[in-house]
Amino acid sequence: MKTIIDNYEFITFKKDNAEFIFSTAKNDLNFNKDLKEGRDNLKLLQDYFNLKDVGYVNQIHSSIIQEYDGTVKSGDAIVTDKTNIGIGIFTADCMPVLIYDKNKNIAAAVHSGWKGTSKNITGKAIGCLVDRYGSCAKDLTVYIGPHNRECCYEFGDSAIYEYFGDIYKKDKSIYINNKLNLEKCIYYQLMDKEVSSENINTLDLCTYCSGEYKFYSYRRDKSSGRMFSFVVIRNN
Repeated sequence: MKTIIDNYEFITFKKDNAEFIFSTAKNDLNFNKDLKEGRDNLKLLQDYFNLKDVGYVNQIHSSIIQEYDGTVKSGDAIVTDKTNIGIGIFTADCMPVLIYDKNKNIAAAVHSGWKGTSKNITGKAIGCLVDRYGSCAKDLTVYIGPHNRECCYEFGDSAIYEYFGDIYKKDKSIYINNKLNLEKCIYYQLMDKEVSSENINTLDLCTYCSGEYKFYSYRRDKSSGRMFSFVVIRNN
C-alpha cells in the first residue's frame, strides 16, 4: 500500500498487530543518521506514525543482534516486544528484512547486505527469536524490502564461491551473468530455519532501477542518502 504524508511516500503493510513500513526517496526524504537532516527526519517518523520512539543500531555489516533498550548499539539487527516502538534499519541498496511473530508479539528488523547475508544475519535473527523469546519459526511473518536486486547486482566470480558456495551448490540460479540474487539467498536461509514460504513476502522492487518508486542507491549514484525500513507492534 502506498502512503503519502507531507508529499513523502512510504510503502506500508499491516499484518495482525504489526505494521511494516518502507520509506522511499521521494522529495529527497533522507534518513542518513550521520546528518542533522537524517536525525530530524527520524523524529518526524514519530509524528507521522504515532511512535513512542524509533530504535536502530549502528550498522557494521556484522551478524550481531541487539535488543531495543532506547540506546544505540553496534550491530545489524534489532529486536523488541514493546508496542508503538518503530525498530528499523537504514539502506541504500542492502536488503531490509522485517520480521514479526503474531503469537509472541515480538518483532525484528535486519540489515542484510552481501556481507550480512554471507554471515546469515537473518537466520541468526530468527534463531534469536526462537531461542530467546520462544518463537516458532512457522509463525513468523517476513517482509523483504527494496534492495539492489539480481537485475542490477554485479558480484565477483571468485566471491560467489567464497561467500555463497553452499547456497550456490544448491541452486546455481542465485548467480547468473555475474549478477547475484541476494533475495534468493535469504529465502534459503529462511527455509533452513523452517519459516513457512507463504509467510515470506517480497516487494519485488530494485533500488537501482525501479521506475515505480524513487529510491536511494549507493551503487548507482556512488554517494546517496538512506531509506529507513521499520516494523512497529501496535496495541490490540
